[in-house]
Amino acid sequence: MDGIVTLENIVVLLAAVGSFITILGLGMALVQRDQLSSRMKAVAARREELSRQQKAKFQQRSRLQPKAHVGAMRTTLERLKLENLIGSKETRNKLAQAGWRNPGAPVTFAFTRVATPVVLLILVLVVTSGVKKFEFTFPVQLMVLSVTALIGFYLPSMIVSNAIQKRQQALTRSFPDALDLLVICVEAGLSIEAAFGRVADEIAESSPQLAEELGLTTAELAFLGDRRQAFENMSDRTGLGSTKSLATSLIQAEKYGTPVALALRVLSQENRDSRMALAEKKAGALPAQLTVPMILFFLPVLFIVIIGPAIIQSLRQFKGGG
Repeated sequence: MDGIVTLENIVVLLAAVGSFITILGLGMALVQRDQLSSRMKAVAARREELSRQQKAKFQQRSRLQPKAHVGAMRTTLERLKLENLIGSKETRNKLAQAGWRNPGAPVTFAFTRVATPVVLLILVLVVTSGVKKFEFTFPVQLMVLSVTALIGFYLPSMIVSNAIQKRQQALTRSFPDALDLLVICVEAGLSIEAAFGRVADEIAESSPQLAEELGLTTAELAFLGDRRQAFENMSDRTGLGSTKSLATSLIQAEKYGTPVALALRVLSQENRDSRMALAEKKAGALPAQLTVPMILFFLPVLFIVIIGPAIIQSLRQFKGGG
């Protein structure tokens, strides 16, 4: 023992420990430097990503700016003292329900309602004056021109109404499934904003219309000061009773402090029941709807199959007897 614990061995041990500590310190410094560089690289990559997003938003915003022809339409409407058609809230709501949220959509719609009757009248006048067989009396020509003007005036509104109906049908088909997903997300602990965003991502492929509405509601919940206004905007953009019920339930849940998950679950069950009732209603109306096709198509074929052989046999006997 006395031979091991000597001054030389103690010096060697201290030198070894010092060398180990030195190497460990240098290694930790290098590791921290590598971590710092990796963090700096991550920050730089994030900056580049944010820069690309800002550029994309700027380009999208520039694309959404009114075009030159939209400005010409607006100028024409202002000269005709019809600018009140552009700022109508009802018109904007209808265009939003049809899915047309471009800033120039109200101007285009108002100009189309004014220009379509004029274009149709010109076409009718050219046709009736250029072809001799269309020589009508003045009352008949006046009636034709009046009907043409009415058709041209109401044609854009009919197109918008058709687009609204198709879009609402698509929203109605996918709304119960989206509501079930919303219930699952809320019961899992997500907030309303996060739940709307997650559901929008999940149904983006199956229902892009509803995903767009949920995404817009998520953005409004994040930026608007009044959450009630965001829910009401969602209801106005869709024009559906189901989304209005959802907005009312969420507003009441936040106002009175009731559980949001419970309100959404009840609403989901009501939507499922209404969908089932609608399916049963359509199934019950099928016999009445099939009556006319059966009379027109099935019964004549059935009579031919049943009576046809007897008629053929009678004709053969008549020819043989003759």
